[in-house]
Amino acid sequence: MSFLGETVVAFPGRQPQQVGFDREELNRILDLYGRMVAAGQWRDYAMDFTRDVAVFAAFRRAAERPQVRIEKRPALRNKQGMWTLFGEHGQVLKRGHELPGVIAPVERRLLKAIDE
Repeated sequence: MSFLGETVVAFPGRQPQQVGFDREELNRILDLYGRMVAAGQWRDYAMDFTRDVAVFAAFRRAAERPQVRIEKRPALRNKQGMWTLFGEHGQVLKRGHELPGVIAPVERRLLKAIDE
C-alpha cells in the first residue's frame, strides 16, 4: 500500500491499518477537483481513510452533503471494481475497475459547465 508516494509496509502477517490513494490516483482526483473549482462547481473537499475504504468527497458548499463521493474499496477489486462514484443523494452513478472511467461522468459535467 502506498500513500502520496510513500510505501507503507505492514508487519509480516498483518494487513495495513487503512486504505489510501496512491500518488497517481490522488493527482487525478485533485486535478478534477481543481478544474471543478475553477468552473465554480465545487468549493470544498474532504477525505476519509479507514481500514476498508478511502473516500474523497467534493462539496458545493461546506455545510451541504457532498455533491459527489469517490470511493476506493480494494476488497471489491475482483468483483464489480474497487472504484465507485456516488451522487449527492447517495445513489451509485458509476462503478468500475479503473479510476478514469469512473470519474468520466463528472468530467463530462465539467465540459457542459464550461460550454455554458
